[in-house]
Amino acid sequence: MDRLTARPWLLAGGGALLLVLAGLALRPRPKPVPAPAPAPVVQPEAVSALGYLEPAGEVVELAAPSSGIAGSPRLSQLLVQEGQRVRRGQLLASFDNRPRLQADLAAVNARLQSLQAQIRLQRREVDRYSRAASTGAASLVLLEEKRDELVKLQGQWREALAQRQGVQVDLAQSELRAPLEATVLKIHAQVGERPGTKGVMELGASDQMEAVAEVYESDINRVRVGQSVRLTSENGGFSGTLQARVLRISPQVSQRQVLSTDPTGDADARVVEVRLALDPQAAAQVRNLAGLKLIARFTP
Repeated sequence: MDRLTARPWLLAGGGALLLVLAGLALRPRPKPVPAPAPAPVVQPEAVSALGYLEPAGEVVELAAPSSGIAGSPRLSQLLVQEGQRVRRGQLLASFDNRPRLQADLAAVNARLQSLQAQIRLQRREVDRYSRAASTGAASLVLLEEKRDELVKLQGQWREALAQRQGVQVDLAQSELRAPLEATVLKIHAQVGERPGTKGVMELGASDQMEAVAEVYESDINRVRVGQSVRLTSENGGFSGTLQARVLRISPQVSQRQVLSTDPTGDADARVVEVRLALDPQAAAQVRNLAGLKLIARFTP
């Protein structure tokens, strides 16, 4: 009892401490701030584009011969079709000026034969008058006339020979032959038509196929070299999906060439050509389908 009365400050201090602790316990605790929700991951939208198949090698455009003022002759025969494989030197087409050129060649050959016969006779005449003039039986003036006639005939023969060479060149051009082993990609003129600025046909110099996709200029920033691409036929030209990769991206923006079957499609859209290399197995599957329209889907 004496200890408690001797130290009253201990009791007061303990009570104060209890009050402080009770206040702290009863004070409302601040609510924890919730952590910010993670931003949703937005998957990039895949790029799709229309395109077509074409050979990986050189494309050769075969033009029609020119006939001067009359322009190109009409096509009289067409002996191949699109997708057909042709060998070097194979006859592809012929033109309606060929019969006339054959007749011209026959006429020139006949004239050459006639001139050759006249030249032989004239040489005999020159020899005969030369002997006669040496004995005084013929005048030198007459001999010179015979020699002049021989020179004239020889000049006519050379002119006819040059004319025959020109006709032979035109006759060779009246037929269209394959300059190399290739595939017929596109035929621009039919029998009875005069070929226009695009020529008669296009040949592909390689069996290895590639694809060309026309990507909208607004989407080209999502396309990169080496990117994987899935190809499907727009009109069922081949089944399934072909695998390809981006080979080259053209630096030039141009007008769209491949039109969709959708009548509402934008034919005036600005696009960038993207060349796609097909996997070997896929290329073998579409070897003879040059020009086939397809849909290219670029993997994000």
